[in-house]
Amino acid sequence: MSYFGKNIRKIRNVKKLSQQAFAELFELKRGTLGAYEEERSEPRIETIIKIANHFSITIDDLLTKELTVNKLLKFKDDLALQGSFSKEEFTKIPCITPKTEADYIQYYDKPHFIEDLPKLHLPINPDKKYRGYLISNLEMTDNDKAFCPKDVVIGEHILAEDFTKIENGSLVIVLVHGKIFFRKFYHSSTTVTLRATNTNIDDLEVSPTEIKEMWSVCYTFFKRLPENNNVEIEQKLNFLEQEFMKLRQNFK
Repeated sequence: MSYFGKNIRKIRNVKKLSQQAFAELFELKRGTLGAYEEERSEPRIETIIKIANHFSITIDDLLTKELTVNKLLKFKDDLALQGSFSKEEFTKIPCITPKTEADYIQYYDKPHFIEDLPKLHLPINPDKKYRGYLISNLEMTDNDKAFCPKDVVIGEHILAEDFTKIENGSLVIVLVHGKIFFRKFYHSSTTVTLRATNTNIDDLEVSPTEIKEMWSVCYTFFKRLPENNNVEIEQKLNFLEQEFMKLRQNFK
């Protein structure tokens, strides 16, 4: 059994290299590297030699042993930390961005691709599966209100059998028809309707079986503060009260 695929994936993680960056370093295609990591293909000897030489690893270790993180960091395997400390970790949420959206549509079901996506770190339930989405269009905007480009939404994964349990009008992130949509969700017994807030955008009607992935939005992060009419009214009332107090003092 060769450990090549597992070892190069560990090397990437330790060196903080994406699949694309690692592939370019050794003049490989990203898909080829993915096949190596998933053990669907064996590398050429020239590739093995290049990688081993670059990272100062013997070919024997690269192929026949599972490399440890300490070994890759040039530490001894038996090195122990003096003392102990408690480290708090937030939930890491893969986020789809405009730069990764096209690749996501193609590789959304590949775990190694998901690992390489940018991560959001939030103090939320780590036992659930989430996906972040960086908005890049005006489909959910109405006269510069609601959601705008650069806003971020986070959705919880919804299984296909649970699509009909989502309330009509809920916000969802959906992969369907080779595109990713962030819209409002409506369903009937046979059809799912994805509706934009922007009235210039037509509804999209699809069969539930055509949906590849769906995430029910549970968190939103605005690049700017959303308009709040109550705050504006309160500010105006405070201003009027101050002016009234000035008038009273003038008549004393």
